[in-house]
Amino acid sequence: MIIIQQTVISDDLADNFFVCNLEACKGACCVEGDLGAPLEEAELKILETEYENIKPFLTEAGRQAIAEQGLYIKDWEDDYSTTTIGDRECAYALYDGKGILKCGIEEAYLAGATTFKKPISCHLYPIRITKYEEFEALNYDRWSICSPACAFGANLGVRVYQFLKDPLIRKYGEDWYNELDREVESQLGTK
Repeated sequence: MIIIQQTVISDDLADNFFVCNLEACKGACCVEGDLGAPLEEAELKILETEYENIKPFLTEAGRQAIAEQGLYIKDWEDDYSTTTIGDRECAYALYDGKGILKCGIEEAYLAGATTFKKPISCHLYPIRITKYEEFEALNYDRWSICSPACAFGANLGVRVYQFLKDPLIRKYGEDWYNELDREVESQLGTK
């Protein structure tokens, strides 16, 4: 385990390889599971403010689910997540011409319609953050649908934390990431 500031980072982020392979998985993480994408409280306000800018980039089914259920839902553990269509697919997801699920929020961002890239939990996946009173724990969420990403990452020699450099910097800052990188390189050099 690596400790940086108020974060505890699992060694799995340095020991395992990962690069998303959307051609193989088709964005299954936007459909599989029992809830939508986890949302931070600050993101709720962003969705409320930016939804009209994002709405044109969503499917009709996504817009309908949001109209019926709201921009986000609160689960049984009092955590927030994105709305889903039929308790499966994220209401903010859409299929591209190749049948790959993409994020409608990110599509709006790429088109310049919003400054919100996407929920940080999506951007950081397969890292999941568990918040405790005095620290956050970063863990690697292993899931069979990501097996192609693990193989692809291993072939390219890209570790989980390296693949997620941009979202980690978005969440914790460049100094934090550089410290993580130095710590990992130091540990790998001793193995």
